[in-house]
Amino acid sequence: MKEEHQILYEPMKIGKLEIKNRFVMAPMGPGGLCDADGTFNERGVEYYVERAKGGTGLLITGVTMVENEIEKCALPSMPCPTLNPLNFVKTGKMMTERIHAYGTKIFLQLSAGFGRVSIPSIVGKTAVAPSPIPHRWLPDVTCRELTIDEIHTYIRKFAESAAIAKKAGFDGIEIHAVHEGYLLDQFAISFFNHRKDEYGGSLRNRLRFAIEIVQAIKAECGQDFPVSLRYSIKSFIKDWRQGGLPGEEFKEQGRDIEEGIEAAKILEEAGYDAFNGDVGSYDSWYWAHPPMYQEKGLYLPYNKILKTILKVPVITAGRLDNPDLASKAIREGKTDMIALGRPLLADADIPNKIKAGKIEKIRPCLSCQEGCMGRLASFATISCAVNPACGREKDYALGKADQSKKVLVIGGGPAGCEAARVAAIRGHHVTLFDKNNRLGGNLIPGGIPDFKEDDHLLAAWYEGELKDLKVDVRLNTEVNRTTVKEYAADAVIFATGSSPKTFSIGTSTKVYSAEEVLLGKKDPGASTVIVGGGLVGCETALWLADQGKKVTLVEMQEDILTVGGPLCHANEDMLRDLVAFKDIHLLTNAKIVDANDQEFVLKNKNGEETILKADSAILAVGYTPQQSLYEDIQNDVSEAYLIGDAKQVQNIMYAVWDAYEVTRNI
Repeated sequence: MKEEHQILYEPMKIGKLEIKNRFVMAPMGPGGLCDADGTFNERGVEYYVERAKGGTGLLITGVTMVENEIEKCALPSMPCPTLNPLNFVKTGKMMTERIHAYGTKIFLQLSAGFGRVSIPSIVGKTAVAPSPIPHRWLPDVTCRELTIDEIHTYIRKFAESAAIAKKAGFDGIEIHAVHEGYLLDQFAISFFNHRKDEYGGSLRNRLRFAIEIVQAIKAECGQDFPVSLRYSIKSFIKDWRQGGLPGEEFKEQGRDIEEGIEAAKILEEAGYDAFNGDVGSYDSWYWAHPPMYQEKGLYLPYNKILKTILKVPVITAGRLDNPDLASKAIREGKTDMIALGRPLLADADIPNKIKAGKIEKIRPCLSCQEGCMGRLASFATISCAVNPACGREKDYALGKADQSKKVLVIGGGPAGCEAARVAAIRGHHVTLFDKNNRLGGNLIPGGIPDFKEDDHLLAAWYEGELKDLKVDVRLNTEVNRTTVKEYAADAVIFATGSSPKTFSIGTSTKVYSAEEVLLGKKDPGASTVIVGGGLVGCETALWLADQGKKVTLVEMQEDILTVGGPLCHANEDMLRDLVAFKDIHLLTNAKIVDANDQEFVLKNKNGEETILKADSAILAVGYTPQQSLYEDIQNDVSEAYLIGDAKQVQNIMYAVWDAYEVTRNI
């Protein structure tokens, strides 16, 4: 271990509870990890135990309901101790005993619920709130105001749930949350809370719900039973369903920093033993669930403020998987503990690998949110784009193959690299061919923008893994029918990827693919027209706009980001807002119909033409699967598999997942 990282392994106390190091597993929605009676299932147990095994000092579970009548959720979606207390204790005890074997502590995160931010796939159109206010996701729904009796029921259920959790072996509780615009946060913020009773009006009244919860838990479980609070010092709410971007000037409609400081002091005084701090809300979801467009360590400036006013420990997440940045943050007094959420989904062994000085062995999180938040919202299950076994650790574990085979992998993109990695782990003899001079495929051009640097880290990780696994990697090599026949493999995996779609426009000689521009093969000039408003087009537009270039984004559809995907809401919302904020000229319902080297002719849906001067046009109109080699020789190979973009152009997650599924069964 590097000397500068030793601070990450110093013990830390929350109340009287000692944590073995400064690493915390940040709470994330536990979709798929519980049964219909609200208890943790085997997948949930294995999921949390895997992170304890990986060296994390404190695990905080994903959101757990305290009741299921006031805000009735479809089950199983989240755990709930009060539905079946006896079974919750039984399954919880099985989990906490195993976690404690690794010297790890675990908190159960208890929630008052979603309120106006309820996820339709889980809660339907049921919506409660402190006051009759608009729903976050459903424009036609106005939330129902909670009654005093319902608030008191929630408080009682928090105390009951905490007592059940303590009996199940949990070491503490985290309250969810005066953060992100959940129900408790809605009570705390005057923009949402219009009540005239003791739970509305003054700041202390708006915080009364959260205060009475911690007091009830302490009364039930004892003053020494630690209770942490998920807390946001600033909301970044510009208006209903509108967030404020980094560097944007706007009037805060939620909790501003001044009120956030005052609220934190009141809540500490009430009895909270730690603050798990971030910023943002569901109206500015890209703060609370930061995509790759946010800076790493984005919460540190805000939690440094908490550190200066609080006596209890401060926990900080927010893209802090770089140990240099994490240890520096602790030394500089910006935080006490480092919370890793999505990074621990990508690699459960991060703390152990840093301690062993094997940082290059850490599988990077891409902040893509395709397998975690995006999947939770759509399918109510949690996993990871680059770690297919996440959330199904036991069922999807890799074992040695019954018979070692000769496996040929054609293509060195994410699908090919994952296939080679898994096949080698299972004991097969693997050779990988790729026509390029480095591994990575579309990760290489895609990772050129600085906000996509983790794509290149993933390519480098695969490079290191395949080397350690002694996979025979042959670069700069084209494969044909003869090559495959001569190799005489038992199984051939075709991961030949995809290539950008291209076409000419009029007489212009300055029409390039996004890949050519990203790789520096073509110079777009000082001004450019990007054809295609999908993910590649929008990200390329941001990258060029940051270089000071004049960018026009042209999309045939009525809106950008309608083709491909779907993206997680946080990623999509931030990308949309950034396109507008960066002054990228956006033209929808339009297409380029003609061009020369100085001008491009655009036509809108009404047939009206516009002439646009620009130095170049960049095509970002999708990719074509490369299937010709597979189609040519698939019937000549006993085992032939077509995976990744070569099968169907999708995203990194499905490329990796395809590869894992196929090769774990060869």
